[in-house]
Amino acid sequence: MKKIAIIGTGQVGQSTAQQLARENFCSDIVLIGRSADYAKGIALDIQHALPLFESKSIIFGSGDYQSMHNADIVVITAGVSRKPGMSRLDLLAQNKTILTEIIDNILRYAPEAYLIIVTNPVDILTYYAWKLTGWPRSRVLGLSCILDSARMASLIGSKTGFAVKEISALVIGGHGDSMVPLPRFSRINGIPIDVFLDTDQIQQLVQQTRKAGGEIVSYKGVSGCIAAAASVVTMLDAIVNDRNHILPCVAVLKGEYGYQGIALGTPTVLGGSGVTKIIELPLNQEELDQLRFSADEIAEHISNME
Repeated sequence: MKKIAIIGTGQVGQSTAQQLARENFCSDIVLIGRSADYAKGIALDIQHALPLFESKSIIFGSGDYQSMHNADIVVITAGVSRKPGMSRLDLLAQNKTILTEIIDNILRYAPEAYLIIVTNPVDILTYYAWKLTGWPRSRVLGLSCILDSARMASLIGSKTGFAVKEISALVIGGHGDSMVPLPRFSRINGIPIDVFLDTDQIQQLVQQTRKAGGEIVSYKGVSGCIAAAASVVTMLDAIVNDRNHILPCVAVLKGEYGYQGIALGTPTVLGGSGVTKIIELPLNQEELDQLRFSADEIAEHISNME
């Protein structure tokens, strides 16, 4: 049982705290926000549900970074979220400033923690957080492709009519319009999806996957939160319970796929020691070209930021 701090009381932070409490695999959940009263109110609301969840977790809210003292894992959801017509990259300048303040306090109060970045643009900010902390890359990772892969699996289920629990999908690359959905690595109960979908349907699926997050923004006016939170909790479960799951996360690359000095969505082995391995897929030329386009875009923004 671990202490997990969630920084940010927006929709993703709230939903993550609620889903994490329900899963009942950590002892303490700390929800930290700009407004102490607002954070306390959210925490109290979730606390009242714990008997119904049959959860032994304890959750409390705070406006003080010191509340994360000795946290085992810190999840950063704080930041400006995109509005209709915005891309994730439009958030970089503001969220970089916010992240800088947060990292400074993590180094002060939770210097041994593992760090999960959710704030967008997540791939660029994951690399920035890794540079700021100076920690091993195994301890700093970001959310993106678990969420994108789940969205792709949901779309496959909608197109084929098969149960989504039998569907595995895979997306790598950046968390944006240049993400790389991989139909060739996607299966329905072990069967390649091209057995059920023709070329045009698969291409439509790829485009819908890339636009899935933006579609939510166009309807809600803000980013999605429930699937994002479920993805974060999946990562937390893998670390806390030492699952050694293969999960597509944003990880810092040191030569994988021919890249250094960037963080990119790629299949990782995630367990009790954080990222224990980055898996290099046997991509074909078309897939490699798409990944390079995505990675080069991220590398350019990291270079400009530095």
